[in-house]
Amino acid sequence: MPVDGRRYGRGVDAWGNDDKRSKEFQRVAEYLRTRMTDGTYGVGSFLPPQRELVTEFGVSRDTIQRALRELADEGWIQSRQGSGSRVIKTQRIQSSAPKAVRSRHGATLGHIISAAFEEPEVTLDVYTLTAESLDAHIRVQVERIHAREIAPERIAMRLLLPDTTQPLPYPRVKGDKEDLRLQERLRAISSRHTESLHGSLKDLRTEGKVPSVGFEIRHTPLVPPFKLYLINRTEALHGMYDVIERQIELDDGEVVTALDVLGLGATLTHQVKDEEDPNAPGSVFVDNMQTWFDSVWARLSE
Repeated sequence: MPVDGRRYGRGVDAWGNDDKRSKEFQRVAEYLRTRMTDGTYGVGSFLPPQRELVTEFGVSRDTIQRALRELADEGWIQSRQGSGSRVIKTQRIQSSAPKAVRSRHGATLGHIISAAFEEPEVTLDVYTLTAESLDAHIRVQVERIHAREIAPERIAMRLLLPDTTQPLPYPRVKGDKEDLRLQERLRAISSRHTESLHGSLKDLRTEGKVPSVGFEIRHTPLVPPFKLYLINRTEALHGMYDVIERQIELDDGEVVTALDVLGLGATLTHQVKDEEDPNAPGSVFVDNMQTWFDSVWARLSE
């Protein structure tokens, strides 16, 4: 989905956030990550040339280069002068469901969520470190609703996030547990995307696009070792976070070595309930994860 300059004017990025609240290079990097996870840019393919990205996003070449450096540090791409930026990682989904939603690139989170939003009632329970990837995929569905491609009658979403007021094991500066700058950065990222989610869903309700819209956020003292999507109480997407070491550039320009996790690049396991067999592996997995989510939501969050 290309950026429409007529819709996203100067001072507002592709998610409706003011530039003051969202660094331009982060905006570009987020958009390119989404394209890599939804299969637009598959493994082995090349990102568009920098001059094309400059034109599309309406930013400077330095901004594009900074976004590409961040993606390279995260392990998404490999850049070589004169050869461009080649995608070396994307989000993989291993599905045991015989009727898994697939694109020509294989099963993707975007296509699974799109299928869920084509139902009259949409229920999403998500446990994650930040709402970054969730925000990206929900924006796509909001666009589809505004374009009248889909017309769900009810959306109910619960988002479970870690309590970032307590010290977290990641992200943090390697070798310095007292340096909380990366935790503050995480809090800002999480806040930006939850506000974006809240605004998008609120507009659907306010404008009468969806008759019933519910969105709740709670925080838990647990630190997510995995990412979990529970979709319409019939599907589960589950993926462990791998702890990695990478370079992160802070807002003041300082580059630090960090211990971090990358949710967008995590491999997700897709399980689907068998409505005719409650003892099937997919049914047991989905029911157990739903019970776990409900218990943490009710007893270990606020």
